[in-house]
Amino acid sequence: MFTTLTFMAYSRCVFYFSIMLKKYQHTLALAFAVNEINGNSMILPNRTLGFHVYDSHFDAQITYQNTLNLLFNQKPTILNYNCSKKIPVAVIGGTDSETSLHIATILGIYKIPQVTYCLYTPPVNDISHLSFLYRMVPNEAHQYTGIVQLLLHFQWKWIGIMAMDDDKGETFVKTLEKSFSDNGICIAFTERMPLQSNIFGIVSFNDMFREIALLLSRASVNVCVISADAHMMLDLQIVLNLAKSDMILPVQKVWVMTAHWDFSVEPFLNNLNMQIFHGALSFASHTSEMSAFQNFLLFQDPHSLTNHFIRVFWEQAFKCSFPASAIDMKNQGSCTGSEKLENLSHPFFEMSMTSQSYSVYNAVYAVVHALHTLYSSKEKYGALLVRDHPRTSKSQYFQLYHFLSQVSFNNSAGDTVSFDKKRELLAEFDIINWVTFPNKSFLKVKVGQMDPQAPSGRKFSINERKITWPTHFNQTIPLALCNDHCPPGSRKKRKEGEPFCCYDCNTCPSRKFSNERDMDDCLDCPEEQYPNKGKNICIPKNLNFLSYNETLGITLTFLALSFSVTTVAVLGIFIKHRNTPIVKANNRNLTYLLLVSLFLCFLSSLLFIGQPQLLTCLLRQIAFGIIFSVAVSSVLAKTITVVLAFMATKPGSKMRKWVGKRFSNSLILCCSCIQASICILWLYTGPPFPNLDMHSLPEEIVVTCNEGSGNMFYYILGYMGLLALISYIVAFFARKLPDTFNEAKFIAFSMLVFCSVWVSFVPTYLSTKGKYMVAVEIFSILASSIGILGSLFFPKCYIIVLRPELNTKEHLKTKK
Repeated sequence: MFTTLTFMAYSRCVFYFSIMLKKYQHTLALAFAVNEINGNSMILPNRTLGFHVYDSHFDAQITYQNTLNLLFNQKPTILNYNCSKKIPVAVIGGTDSETSLHIATILGIYKIPQVTYCLYTPPVNDISHLSFLYRMVPNEAHQYTGIVQLLLHFQWKWIGIMAMDDDKGETFVKTLEKSFSDNGICIAFTERMPLQSNIFGIVSFNDMFREIALLLSRASVNVCVISADAHMMLDLQIVLNLAKSDMILPVQKVWVMTAHWDFSVEPFLNNLNMQIFHGALSFASHTSEMSAFQNFLLFQDPHSLTNHFIRVFWEQAFKCSFPASAIDMKNQGSCTGSEKLENLSHPFFEMSMTSQSYSVYNAVYAVVHALHTLYSSKEKYGALLVRDHPRTSKSQYFQLYHFLSQVSFNNSAGDTVSFDKKRELLAEFDIINWVTFPNKSFLKVKVGQMDPQAPSGRKFSINERKITWPTHFNQTIPLALCNDHCPPGSRKKRKEGEPFCCYDCNTCPSRKFSNERDMDDCLDCPEEQYPNKGKNICIPKNLNFLSYNETLGITLTFLALSFSVTTVAVLGIFIKHRNTPIVKANNRNLTYLLLVSLFLCFLSSLLFIGQPQLLTCLLRQIAFGIIFSVAVSSVLAKTITVVLAFMATKPGSKMRKWVGKRFSNSLILCCSCIQASICILWLYTGPPFPNLDMHSLPEEIVVTCNEGSGNMFYYILGYMGLLALISYIVAFFARKLPDTFNEAKFIAFSMLVFCSVWVSFVPTYLSTKGKYMVAVEIFSILASSIGILGSLFFPKCYIIVLRPELNTKEHLKTKK
């Protein structure tokens, strides 16, 4: 016992849709699934599946009326009265969410499940009381995630949004605005299309569409995201046609469409330039190729009496008429029935199964598998299946929605069909690239997918090489930015009063770099590196120290060695002529000690040249301080000796006991020991050590000696300055003593030079960096040593070597 229209004479599946040429494939997909099931003895054995088709006309009143007619099968409709006792098993359909919700409002009362294949907006997804509504599509929230991932993948940050001026459009815009804001994407404009029902109430709707066309022609926005439901696309096609007729600048955009997208074909849109959508990207519920469906289409017979829709479809598609047709087809030929569906252009009819048709196909199988499970559960539901209980048989299908939630099977294409806890299909979205041709045909190329069930990091995937971009972009990835990219070596700076995607590009500051485009801030180079001129990479810093291999180091080394040799030569001259009056005057031993200390002073400067090591760091300042203290102490001793010698010549003077080697040696030893004590204390509290200074110079690492207790160096310097100042004061007051014993003038001048050099040293030293600090100290050592050597010994050497006739007692006793 079976019939082609009912289940066991009590049930029927109902499918709602609009009779448009393109939508007719949904009916054929339903028929194809029913034929497959009826020819398969493994599913619902001994039972025949049938269906009734109703048209909602996108009208709420008609939808409610058809749903009531379905339930009670009476004209006029009498609520809760059904004499035929035919109870629907399930309803498949609803081409949009409003239609599905209208149907569910009534079917939910009678616990009849509805399996819909339309996308829902997020608020509808949150409605928990629609427990009898199953969705043969993934949650639309995943589509929004996919749109954001698509834009981020191509670095599109300057986007236009278009939606209908209704609640769905508002939800679409608000959802994207939040997602875009969270992911650094800016909205260039948001346009809301007027509802078709309101268009004729607007006197100037042409002006409104013309303004939208002008907006879309703006070249600054290359990517536009559209909520591509049927109403929206109808308005958009009007706008694009208006732009074409008014010769506005061509609209050249990358259209990013939602899964509602399809070419809508109406009689007044036959002249639509489909090339406008060339290269568009859209999301679609996942579908797989089904060659059996194409074979099914090839054998459609318009003369079949059981297919009530095919004659209407045939006449509209092929623009012909059958005899005694109710449709006025004047001036057109007769339909022969031999016309081929594959000859229709794609906008009118596709031979491959569309995503919505694929959802219809899976919906039929989902209901059938649930029924099959219901019938197979005889132990639990056996009593309900007995024909002798007609009252209970009416309610046996009320349990179907429980089995629907547990459905899981593989369809003929190999895809798994199952629902999640929210009664939504567990499946992915395909990303489709639309390639259009001048003859109004097109290709749908699958270029990627958004799979919510995939592991993290692999949910979104796309193959750029498969994408055909709009002709205007010359097959290069379009730019969608408020302004050009900031190149590496620069950073973004927001423009006042502009969206956060609009920015200026500023070069990275010193010591920072950026190696990627559009960086919000520049990065610090590692301490041992510095940015190149382009500020896009970091390169290793060079070591900075005063080397023997560079010009400055060679020059200072040459000067130090030259004056060391000169000092040795002077010492040799003085030793050779040690018995001459000019050498014997003012303590010959002090002269030798001073020359030796000056020799060591010149050599000590060599400790400052070359890469600092631990030993050189410990010795350089210590040696400098002690040696110079000995030198200045010797000068001080010579100065005091001059004064004491003059005072000792006076009759009865008690100063004679102070004149001699013992006093001079004691003075030098005492002064030097004080400086040595300071140096020892320095070594104990915080000795110098080698150090790498990463920050003083931007492009070099300064290899220097860290002074440890830094103040100790200035104590050493201050102590030497104190000795020099005392020597200068004593010599200054002794400068007018008789010439016979007087070196005071030369000592005063040498100490003046010494003090001047080291006073100017301090600010110069503190104002330089790197190896030039070392060079300043070396120069100060050499200059002060040369000042003492030149002031005290060159005049004497001149007399000894060039004017020996002046080097006599008689001459020294002569006053000039």
